[in-house]
Amino acid sequence: MTTRDLVLAALFTAIIVVLGLIPPVPLPWLPVPITAQSMGVMLAGCIIGAKRGALAYALLVVLVAIGLPVLSGGRGGLGLLMGPTAGYIFGWIVGAAVTGLLAERLVAERQSAVRQMAGFFLASAIGGILTVYALGIPVVWLVAGTPLDTVAMGSLAFLPADLLKAAIATLAARAVIIGYPLLPHRV
Repeated sequence: MTTRDLVLAALFTAIIVVLGLIPPVPLPWLPVPITAQSMGVMLAGCIIGAKRGALAYALLVVLVAIGLPVLSGGRGGLGLLMGPTAGYIFGWIVGAAVTGLLAERLVAERQSAVRQMAGFFLASAIGGILTVYALGIPVVWLVAGTPLDTVAMGSLAFLPADLLKAAIATLAARAVIIGYPLLPHRV
């Protein structure tokens, strides 16, 4: 990993923090709002790749652990990393890696725009949604004691917004691949 890789990962950590400043959308029937910060998983994986994307989120988790208010709503602290949403927070690291791995395999600069966008969307949906849900839902069940099927059904409320985030990440990643050809190859 080069200094350039570390700088890109740190830059994306800053972008993820800024995404947390966007006001969350509350859902009246659930205690957890929809936030833009989870879209960073998709953006980081698609734009800077698996290793750098995962590193960006690992750095975010370190910032949360030391108590900086970097999560949506100005939250931070070790308690969040041991609470019901910890699986989602740690799942972001794995989700960024999975998104990046899939984007690296599915998208190439010489492909048609449609194929690139399909690859970015698929990578975002699998890495940023399925992977994060797969790690987050069981932790809510274990920590909060909420029945697993109830947690899974409750998570479906976030699916439309997460699919919209995948579409936005797809457009952003496609714009970057066209507009910034000097961006180091995703590794």
